[in-house]
Amino acid sequence: MIASNNHTTHNMNRIPFHPDELNSSVFYPSPISGLPGPRKYNTPIPPRENLRALLNHETPLWIPAGSDRRMMTPRIDPDNVARCFVSDVQALQPEEKIGGKDKHGIEWVFVPVAGGSMVKPGSPLLEDANDWEKLVLFPDLDAWDWEGSIAANRPDLEADTRALTVTVLTGFFERLISLMDFDKAAVAMIDEEQKDAVKALFDRLADLYADIAVRYKKAYDPLVFCLHDDWGSQRSPFFSLATVREMIVPAFSRVAQAVHDAGMFFDIHSCGKNEMLVPAYIEIGADSWGGQSINDKAMLNEKYGDKLVMSLDPDVSFTSEISDEEAIAAAKRFVREYGPRMEKKPFTYSAMGASQAFLDTLYEESRKLFS
Repeated sequence: MIASNNHTTHNMNRIPFHPDELNSSVFYPSPISGLPGPRKYNTPIPPRENLRALLNHETPLWIPAGSDRRMMTPRIDPDNVARCFVSDVQALQPEEKIGGKDKHGIEWVFVPVAGGSMVKPGSPLLEDANDWEKLVLFPDLDAWDWEGSIAANRPDLEADTRALTVTVLTGFFERLISLMDFDKAAVAMIDEEQKDAVKALFDRLADLYADIAVRYKKAYDPLVFCLHDDWGSQRSPFFSLATVREMIVPAFSRVAQAVHDAGMFFDIHSCGKNEMLVPAYIEIGADSWGGQSINDKAMLNEKYGDKLVMSLDPDVSFTSEISDEEAIAAAKRFVREYGPRMEKKPFTYSAMGASQAFLDTLYEESRKLFS
C-alpha cells in the first residue's frame, strides 16, 4: 500500500552517469501531432522505477520528463470514445471521431477545430441537482469488455518501461458541468437548496471512480491513476477553498484512498490559476499535480513541495525561434536552480514542445547532479 503524504525519504542506489545513456537513435511516439517524439535514453533503471522513486519522495536518478510516462485513456470507457480522446492500442479511426454518448448517457459532439468533443448544446439533462437520482444513468462496469481490452493492450504495455498513467477524464465538478451546463453547475455548488443533492451525486460518483480505479489496476497495472477535474480559469479559481473543502474534497478523498489501497499513486489533473486551492489537493491525498504555467509553481513547490509533487517550468518558451544554444543554457539553469530542492521537495518538469537539445541536456545535467 502507498501511504500518500506520509513519506519516508531515502535515496536510491546512486549510479554514475555514462555518456552512452544519450547514445540512442530510438524515439518515443510524439504526443504532439507533426512533431518528432522525444529520445528514448539508455537509462540505468526503467523510467517507471525512476518516477516511482520520486513519487515516494526518494531522490530519483534524473528529473522525470513527460516522455517517461505512458498516458492511457482506454477505449473501454465510453467517455473516451465520446470525447474522442482514446489512447490505447485500439486508436480511434477518423470515421469514429464524431462524439456519441458517454457512460452516463450524455451526448457529446466532436468539434474538429478543437480536436475534441463538447456536450451537445441546448438541452442539459439537469435543471436542478435534486433530480439527479431520477435522471442520471450509471454504467454497469461488468458489462465493459475487460477481457478484450486486456488482450489487446497488455502485451504492448508489458513491453513498455515507462510509467503507465491511466486517466479518467471527467471528475466531479466537470461531471456536474456535463449534466447541467457550467452556469447551473456553478450555482448548484453554493445553492443551499441544491448542495446536499450535489454532495450525494459526488458520493455516488466516488463509488464509480473508485471501482474503475481498482479495475484499471487489475487490467493494466498502472503506476499512477489520474482523475481530471478543472477548477479554475486563466485568472482565478471557479470557487473558494472553503467551497472545495465542503463540496468536493470528501468525495475526491475516497477515490484517492481507493487508489492508494490498490497500490497506485494518485494524480490530480486540474487546470486553472488555482494557487489558492493547492491545500485542497493535499487534503484530498493527491501525490502529484501538474498545474499550468499560469501558476507560480516555484513558489508553490517551496511552500508545499514536501507534501505534493508538482511540475516546475523552465524560464523559456519553446518556439521555433529558440536556438539549441539557448535551449541548452535554459536546461542547465533549470537544473542548477531547482535541482538542489529535489531531496526534500521533489518535482517533475513541464516543457511542452521542448527541443531535443533541451531534453538531452536536462537529462544529462540532472543525471550528473543526482549520481
